[in-house]
Amino acid sequence: MKIHVGNLALATTVDEILELFSEFGRVTDVEVLMDRHTGESKGFGFVEMPAKLEARTAIHALDLKELNGRSLTVTAARPRGGRR
Repeated sequence: MKIHVGNLALATTVDEILELFSEFGRVTDVEVLMDRHTGESKGFGFVEMPAKLEARTAIHALDLKELNGRSLTVTAARPRGGRR
């Protein structure tokens, strides 16, 4: 299950997110989106957890949890739509 993680502090690392979500089960991928022009974080990313129950537990537990001074927004990722 793909999980959207928003409101990340710009300094938050993939390893920090991996550690946080691994408390709830197996994580197969973590991605923090970066601005291609500045090289800085866009403030959001995605986590992939193969077990839906573990993913839903992580979403419930981590939504609004503070990480690096910011309250995370954690939701199930929506399917990506086509670009206009």
